[in-house]
Amino acid sequence: MVAGEASGDQLGAGLIRELRQRHPHALFAGVGGDAMRAAGLDAWHDASELAVMGLSEVLSHLPRLLMLRAALRRRILAWRPDAFIGIDAPDFNLGLERMLRLRGVRTVHYVSPSVWAWRRGRARSIGRSADRVLCLFPMEPEIYAGYGVDARFVGHPMADAMPLDPDRRAARARLDVARDATVLAVLPGSRLGEIGRLAEVFLEAAALVAAEVPGLLVLVPAADARCAEALRARIAASPLRGAGVRLLDGQAREAMVAADAVLLASGTATLEGMLAKRPMVVGYRVARATSILVRALGLLKIERYALPNVLAGEELVPELMQERCTAPDLAAAVLGWLRDPRAVAALEPRFRQIHATLRRDASARAADVVEALVARR
Repeated sequence: MVAGEASGDQLGAGLIRELRQRHPHALFAGVGGDAMRAAGLDAWHDASELAVMGLSEVLSHLPRLLMLRAALRRRILAWRPDAFIGIDAPDFNLGLERMLRLRGVRTVHYVSPSVWAWRRGRARSIGRSADRVLCLFPMEPEIYAGYGVDARFVGHPMADAMPLDPDRRAARARLDVARDATVLAVLPGSRLGEIGRLAEVFLEAAALVAAEVPGLLVLVPAADARCAEALRARIAASPLRGAGVRLLDGQAREAMVAADAVLLASGTATLEGMLAKRPMVVGYRVARATSILVRALGLLKIERYALPNVLAGEELVPELMQERCTAPDLAAAVLGWLRDPRAVAALEPRFRQIHATLRRDASARAADVVEALVARR
C-alpha cells in the first residue's frame, strides 16, 4: 500500500483495519503515515516523503521521487504481495501500478482522479495501471466503463465520518462562539497558491457582508502554520482588520458546522461544507492564460465545479468563477443566504439526501473489492 498525504493515510488506515478484521494474519507493508502504522502497516517509508506540491517543488524533488519509486518497485516485486493498493497520489502511484501490473501483481487504485471534470481520456490509461479503480463518487464508474475499465463506487469516507445531522450548538461551544451570533466561515484554500489568489477578494467580500450585518463574526481556519502566516498578513491588510474576525488553527470542519454561511474555494472543502449542511458560496480563480488554454483545448468537460452541484446535477449553491469571482458578487451571494432562512431550510434536506448516497461504509466496500480481486488469483 502506498499513500502520499494525510487524507490517503486515513483511507489506508480504514482499509487496513477492515481487511485485518476479516483476515487477522494478513500482512501490510509500503508507504504510509501515523494512521496506517497504527492500523498495522509495516512502513518502509513515511507518507511525507511523497507529499510534494507545486511545479517547482516537484521538479526539485523529481530525481529523489523517481529513485524512491524504483526502489519500491524492486522491493514489492521481491515480496510478491497478493495485491498492491495505490491510494490517491496518482502522479506517483499510477506509474508504479503499471510497472507492477506488467509483472503480474494485482493492482488497485483507491480514489479516482477527477475524470468527471477534465481529461476524461485519462480513464483509459488509468485502466492500464489498475485492475480495479475504487471511486468515491457515484458518477465515476460509468465514465470508466466507457473505456472498458472496472471501477467500483465504494462511497466517501468523509460521508461516513460526519453525522447526517451535525450539532451546530456543540460546534459553537467548542469554538467559544455565542449561540445567537451571526457567523460567516471564510476558507480561501488550504494551499499558499490558493490563498494568494483568493484570500484578498474573499476577505473584501466578508467586509462587505459585515457592513450589512452588524456583529458579524468571521472565522478563518488555517490549514497549517504557513497558511496561518499568509492569512494573518492578508487579514491585517484587509478592511476586516481588528474586531469581528478570528483566525483559527485548523478546525475547518468545526467552523463550517458552526457557521450560518460559508464562503469557500472550489475543491474538496465544498464537499465538507455540504456534509456540514451549511449554505455556501463557492468562488475560484486561476490565471487567465490557464483558463483560456484549458477551454481552448477542450480539457474541461463540466459546467459545474462545486461538488454539491456536480453531485446534485443542478446548481444548489452559487458558483462564482474567474471574472465573476469579485468581492461585490461574492458578498451579494452570501447575503442572499443570510437574508433567506427559507432557502437555507430547503437546502438542508437536499444536502442530507446526497450525504446518504455517499455514506456507504467506504472501507468495508473497498475491502470487498480487494478481497474479491485477491480471491481470483
